[in-house]
Amino acid sequence: MVRRPPLRLLAQAPDDLPVLSAALQDAVAQLGDFAYDSKARRFTAVFNRFRWEDGKRLQGWRTRSALDISGVLEVKSKRLKRGVESAVVSLLSLDFEMGEAPGGALKLVFSGGGALRLDVECIDLILADISEPWPAKSRPEHETGE
Repeated sequence: MVRRPPLRLLAQAPDDLPVLSAALQDAVAQLGDFAYDSKARRFTAVFNRFRWEDGKRLQGWRTRSALDISGVLEVKSKRLKRGVESAVVSLLSLDFEMGEAPGGALKLVFSGGGALRLDVECIDLILADISEPWPAKSRPEHETGE
């Protein structure tokens, strides 16, 4: 494995989100690793992120990564097992719907049709690797549509 520094990304505009979304594609987490602090207006999530930036090397690597979202006004869930902290989800994408500028809705879309919708004052996200990488059990695969 080529030693790469831990990933640290900041998003403060809609154009920044595709990079975070790509880095988080196929990240897995337990619902118990998600937390919303309404007083602080902060949502945090810890994922086992597949390191896509390592290229196409065999099975690849995973690392623990923390996602911190500030300015969160409300969180809504769809088709997620609320209260089941051990339920595992796999993130497909991170999307943004513009609302009253600079706010809007940040959507975390999971495989199986689950989603989280975070109404935010503005885009203010930090993604940071928080562990050493380990070999992935398998490499995520997607249909190409060809």
